[in-house]
Amino acid sequence: MNTRINSKGISSLLVKPLGLLFIICSLFFSAACSDMFETDSDRQIFDPALDQKTDSMFYTLGILKGLQLAADQYVLQGEMRGDLVATNQYTETDLRQLANFSAGVSNKYDSAYVYYRVINNCNYYIAHRDTSLRTGSRQVAIPEYAEALAVRAWAYMQLAKNYGSVPFYTDPLVSIGDANRQIETKDLQGICDALAPEMQLFSGTPVPTYGNISAGVLNSSDSDNPQEKIINSRRAMLPIDLVLADLYLETHQYELAARYYFNFLRQNEWSIRQAYINLMDSYFINIFEDRMPAAFSMTVNDGYQWSSIFSVTNDNDIITYIPLAANTLRGAVTELPGIFGYDFYSTTSGAAGSNERYLLERQIDASPSYVALSDAQEYYYTPGTATGGSTIVRTAQLGDLRRLVTMRQVAKNDSAFAVMIKFTSANVPIYRTATVYLRLAEALNRMGHPDAAFAILKDGINEELHTYVQHGDSTDLEAHRYIRPATEQLLQTTIPFLSAENVQMFEENWGIHSRGCYYTQGSFSPYQYETEVSKKLNQLQSQYGIQPTGTMQDTINAMEDILCDEMALELAFEGNRFGDLTRMARHKNHSGLYGSSFGSQWLAGKLAYKHPVVNLLDEKNWYLPFK
Repeated sequence: MNTRINSKGISSLLVKPLGLLFIICSLFFSAACSDMFETDSDRQIFDPALDQKTDSMFYTLGILKGLQLAADQYVLQGEMRGDLVATNQYTETDLRQLANFSAGVSNKYDSAYVYYRVINNCNYYIAHRDTSLRTGSRQVAIPEYAEALAVRAWAYMQLAKNYGSVPFYTDPLVSIGDANRQIETKDLQGICDALAPEMQLFSGTPVPTYGNISAGVLNSSDSDNPQEKIINSRRAMLPIDLVLADLYLETHQYELAARYYFNFLRQNEWSIRQAYINLMDSYFINIFEDRMPAAFSMTVNDGYQWSSIFSVTNDNDIITYIPLAANTLRGAVTELPGIFGYDFYSTTSGAAGSNERYLLERQIDASPSYVALSDAQEYYYTPGTATGGSTIVRTAQLGDLRRLVTMRQVAKNDSAFAVMIKFTSANVPIYRTATVYLRLAEALNRMGHPDAAFAILKDGINEELHTYVQHGDSTDLEAHRYIRPATEQLLQTTIPFLSAENVQMFEENWGIHSRGCYYTQGSFSPYQYETEVSKKLNQLQSQYGIQPTGTMQDTINAMEDILCDEMALELAFEGNRFGDLTRMARHKNHSGLYGSSFGSQWLAGKLAYKHPVVNLLDEKNWYLPFK
């Protein structure tokens, strides 16, 4: 299918055909003198050669500024249409329209343009960059070239997920004539087929890094102790292997997805570190009162507070974020904190992080389904006493504690409400370590290894699991009995976490579910593979009337739903949710288990509480109107 690209959104990317003298000033995002992505270079581009070594940094920072302008839309499109949020009396019309699927072309959060502007920047750089430039033996332009490939693919992926089949071009648009030509459209599969081959050539390329960048001084009532917001430039980049893996996961190419997720984790030595939530904090004691476990014992070997992932000064677990400025003098800012109920940019309402900054007039609340999912989780703990050489693990009906950190309970001005605090740093997470491991688990599951997927939730794929795999007569045999021989082989060869070469690298891996529910590891915890799969199968039968086939496919489908729940618990409100739901719905439709439209039925059921104005059984209604 071909289409013209002279719509207002795309044609506005173009400059008049006066040459390329001002390509940086108008087509590309130039940084103002005070902008956080300002560079020291005062060079202007008078030709498309891009033959100076400093050009790469200049263009890359311009591309990142384009991502800043897409950040709010990315989150709000992904969350308002998902199953984790609810509107309230303060919610503006545009957000309500996203939530009930009535958004039209006038909706301010519906703009393909913000992504095409990023794409055109990348296209120009890719088309004209001289990648042969060297400093000694080092090819200095390769990291930025790979970054441009990754950002372009990521932007196209967001377009296809939100709009379906979209205009696709890889040459830069630099004249009015370009806008009036016919151009083909591509869906996710077409985009993957077109972009993945070149991206594969740069697999393993490290992201560019320019050190730390100041995003300005944080507003605070304490003017005597100003705090500067510092951006780690490396964390602002999209790793090419992760974007490539996402493309393969979206298009049901599960083994390729798993390989590229693993390649990134191995090269960068990323593990799921223990991220704990201190139940004995006075905040939780006040909430739970008489429900606190008796003689509670908590052991943290090498972890950090889970909430610190989202602070303005720390980047534990963060691989990539879109950083927004601390104030308007330093560049692009975000509306997200205020929309979710936190006055990040206030100059009058107390110090950063204080109760005074929480806003009753927040526009988004947690949905009943999110609260119910969190409350339904069991909290596992040890009472601190061992009997007969065994570990006692008990269960408390506290739910998953991540909800009470994510949706902080606030009492202010005689009102009690909950405020989402993940954006109190004004940074928008794109990839966290948890994001990557959960998507890897999704791919492993669909490859036919639901036990490997569950290991990522329960124990972590680590040295203890390796001990069992290598020595079946070890003391860990009982703890890891759910790992099948075929999965042992997979984890030693195809996705070799447990090979002799790699096993030490991942010795700190922990189970993700333990972040909110604590003691999930080993044979003593009630959190067990067969138990959780059986519970989920029963739930699916009750909700959707499925008839289990008695095959491994039942387990794979149930495990996918377990992973879907874990993504909600760990990644809620970060912009992923609707994309996660539609991707899994397509997986289910593609597999044909329980019928070719079961995924659509599953998605519609999850979103029924929103009373959508369209029929979500029809996939075309998953997409926004293109403008």
